[in-house]
Amino acid sequence: MDLDPGIEPEDVPGIKGALLRYRVMAYVVGVLLVVLVCVGLPLKYIWDNGAVVTWTGVPHGWLYMILLITAYDLSRRVGWSIKWVLAIMAAGTVPFLSFVAEHHATKDVRRRLAELPQD
Repeated sequence: MDLDPGIEPEDVPGIKGALLRYRVMAYVVGVLLVVLVCVGLPLKYIWDNGAVVTWTGVPHGWLYMILLITAYDLSRRVGWSIKWVLAIMAAGTVPFLSFVAEHHATKDVRRRLAELPQD
């Protein structure tokens, strides 16, 4: 989060759109992962019922790919370091961590936008 790409005022609408897309995907992927791990896996391995794993695991996997794209798009627009981008992307694989990463990413982007000169 330490690289300043020199955000221009005309970049703000694109950044806000990228942030919204990223936030939606972070929440969707995070919720699916929590349901998968906290509900689906116990059902599958304790009660031998794999329905929840099938219905949440497959969508989580596909939507995680979209999360990676939205995280990359946002990072490119605001100039995050590769280390930060990889941490944000990895957060979608750990239950509850995508919510934490989304919070910090949103806070950083909003701070960067607030620091822009107001014309």
